[in-house]
Amino acid sequence: MWTKFSTGLTNLLSDFKRKDHKPVFGALDIFKYIGPGLLVTIGFIDPGNWAANLAIGSAFGYSLLWVITLSTIMLIVLQHNVAHLGIVTGLCLSEAATIYLKPGVSKAVLSSAVLASVSTSLAEILGGAIALNMLFNIPVKIGAVLVTAFVIIMLLTNSYNKIEKWIIGFVSIIGLSFLYELFLVKVDWVAVAISCVKPVIPDGSILLLMSVLGAVVMPHNLFLHSEIIQSRQWNLKDPLVIKKQLKFEFADTLFSMIVGWAINSAMIILAAATFFHNNIKVDELQQAQNLLHPLLGKSAAIIFAIALLFSGIASSITSAIAGGSIFSGLYKEPYNILDNHTRTGIVISLLGALVIIFFIGDPFKALILSQVILSIQLPFTVLLQIYLTSSKKVMGKYANGPYLIFSLSVIAVIVTFFNIKLLIELLFH
Repeated sequence: MWTKFSTGLTNLLSDFKRKDHKPVFGALDIFKYIGPGLLVTIGFIDPGNWAANLAIGSAFGYSLLWVITLSTIMLIVLQHNVAHLGIVTGLCLSEAATIYLKPGVSKAVLSSAVLASVSTSLAEILGGAIALNMLFNIPVKIGAVLVTAFVIIMLLTNSYNKIEKWIIGFVSIIGLSFLYELFLVKVDWVAVAISCVKPVIPDGSILLLMSVLGAVVMPHNLFLHSEIIQSRQWNLKDPLVIKKQLKFEFADTLFSMIVGWAINSAMIILAAATFFHNNIKVDELQQAQNLLHPLLGKSAAIIFAIALLFSGIASSITSAIAGGSIFSGLYKEPYNILDNHTRTGIVISLLGALVIIFFIGDPFKALILSQVILSIQLPFTVLLQIYLTSSKKVMGKYANGPYLIFSLSVIAVIVTFFNIKLLIELLFH
């Protein structure tokens, strides 16, 4: 009797996991869809954002918190839109580009996106390596090797669902770390609330402002979201299921981007209450950690470094996944860790970044280089997304309407403008 029961239960679970199964959407089903957005969020709170946020808070206090609010709004629109591509077509951004664009155009755009993934991984691996240096005095280059090795092992030995749970755990640790540190400082919450919505541009702040707005939309995150959202697909042939998916995806994206907004804002608030209050300007992560020790105590400095380590590892994982997705898309294939094209993309993204780190002695110069490449590539990815999601040939009845096309175009112009300005500033100043 037990054998029959066990067999029946196994068959039931097997049927439940089939992609053509029609789920019953209940009030708690939203929790089944939380995950893809948080993987994107980790790119929004990567070590590069840490550096920019701490510099802004230490130099200008709470006054530029509104930049995080504005950037998050833009991010929600763009990430929500590219996720629709994955849900409606069953294709990631890279696959869709290969299928619907002329071969020469798609290969040029996607090859540049692979380079952008390498640049992103460079910054993320460096962040983890710097954290290891803070915690254990491990040289940055050795730390970079350790972070890279750990990330490769994670990707090659864990299923997507396990990695997603790890990332959610990493995001939680980072958030809790900054929540703890905010309890150690005195914060003017009225000033914080006003600064989150009141645009002010203090003298000398434009470069840091551009660095935040310029990095708000990262090319790899757009490719990543269109790929990983498909982990929640059930039945592309059923319009009702697609409609439900689109609704739950928006809830996931909105929740996840708000989490990113809260963590980024917490970084600025911490820097403002700690460093700006004491007239200390911070422009390096090591400097921030060293200064936290005498100001807030040893525990705050250690927690800061631990959170940075998790940020570096988690963002390196998502950057590598994006690299694998982009490269496999060149061959009209989805991301699959068992496929050689996916693995090749992951290796290119991570080992390419590691090689650059070894050839550039100054980590700060490496970070500058990564931002330059991202600034050059980003407009192409954003325009690619808008073209594909606005095409009825690609999206059918789910293609962008006139108002959404206008909104996306405005965001694209803003993001592109600030990236070009940032590129000019980095190259000529």
